Amino acid sequence: MDTAHASRPAPVSLGTSFKYWLKLGFISFGGPAGQIAIMQHELVDKRRWISEQRYLHALNYCMLLPGPEATQLAIYISWLMHGIRGGVIAGVLFFLPSFLLLSGLAGLYLAYGTLPLVQGVFYGIRPAVVAIVLFAAWRIGSRALRNEVLWGMAALAFVGIFVFNVAFPWIVLTAGLLGALGGKLAPHKFRTGGGHGTRHAQAGPAIIDDDTPPPAHARFSWRRFVLTLAAFVLIWLGAMGTLLGMPALQAMGAFFTKAAFLTIGGAYAVLPYVYQGGVEHFHWLTGPQMMDGLALGETTPGPLIMIVTWIGYLGGVSGQVVGNPVAAGLAGAAVATFFTFLPSFLFILVGGPLVEATRGELAFTAPLTGITAAVVGVILNLAVFFAWHAFWPHATADAPFAGSLDGLPVIVAVAAFIALSRYKADIMAVIGVCALLGLAYSFFM
Repeated sequence: MDTAHASRPAPVSLGTSFKYWLKLGFISFGGPAGQIAIMQHELVDKRRWISEQRYLHALNYCMLLPGPEATQLAIYISWLMHGIRGGVIAGVLFFLPSFLLLSGLAGLYLAYGTLPLVQGVFYGIRPAVVAIVLFAAWRIGSRALRNEVLWGMAALAFVGIFVFNVAFPWIVLTAGLLGALGGKLAPHKFRTGGGHGTRHAQAGPAIIDDDTPPPAHARFSWRRFVLTLAAFVLIWLGAMGTLLGMPALQAMGAFFTKAAFLTIGGAYAVLPYVYQGGVEHFHWLTGPQMMDGLALGETTPGPLIMIVTWIGYLGGVSGQVVGNPVAAGLAGAAVATFFTFLPSFLFILVGGPLVEATRGELAFTAPLTGITAAVVGVILNLAVFFAWHAFWPHATADAPFAGSLDGLPVIVAVAAFIALSRYKADIMAVIGVCALLGLAYSFFM
């Protein structure tokens, strides 16, 4: 079939969109890189809801924001298609399954301690996550790095974060400045897209295509900007008001609001701040409990920042915010999750129309093109980080190769990457097979 002349897909109803975002909430493994890869495969290549360039334009904006970029990308795309209702549905469904799962696991964790079978599942999933993140870096890089300048920026970003431990915000700022400078000195190197023909030859036209004008709700106006911003301020004040008389939950709401504005670079960038507050200042949980929660967050669907649900649950129980331990845990988890994700909806619903208005302007897109190149290097660093923990399980920062190399996760990671890249295997199927392998191996450990 000649997909170059394929017809444009029919508009998608809100109900169909709801079903997709619900499904994504249950299969969004692999952290932000894996989730972005899943959405690109499903929405750009397979369903053709949005063109590649519109997708990357939205992604570039979300990479600039504090908060979970994959969640914000889902909000952005659904908002573009179905307005505020669509954005709210996509955002909530993106983290709701993870919220329910982590809250349940936190309750089991407190009641029954460590679960050996679950640890076996983790053992199998970790190398799968390595493969998924590496596959995402390869997939995004093969499309976004179209010349030697962008390849060089990706390499510099990797060296900066891996070798010199440069903070992610500085990498984003530097890449944006280099992109802005490059857009003036060498604009042909920083123009987005490879033309309609190249992309359409692969996928065909999309519902939201390169030349599709923004819908009415996505057009910028100062009146809409001010009203939407005011609505979010009132929602935040109202939510804090409901916590009056519950100082522990109020402190939790204020803390996670601040954390939400410091998460530039994703969950790992904010972990030191959350650790310091949750463990050392408020004593909501212990250091080992924090590490166990992070392991669960890495191997369950949803954004990695869902570690806040775990912290909130354990903090609610330890702080005895209500008499019943389960109710206390759920109250803490709900407060931590709500105040962490509320700003994500603010950034998209308030800033989205401005981003749509600047699409196609080189002065705006060139910095974002530079940022995309740098992000490829950062994603590759994340793959290396996961691989280190999976292949050298006894290693520490002071002794990075302590203990022997664990060969089985290496084999599983290589096989998973081949399945994804060469045989186009479904990501959920790869994760499921790897989890079963880990579970089976746990009986012989």
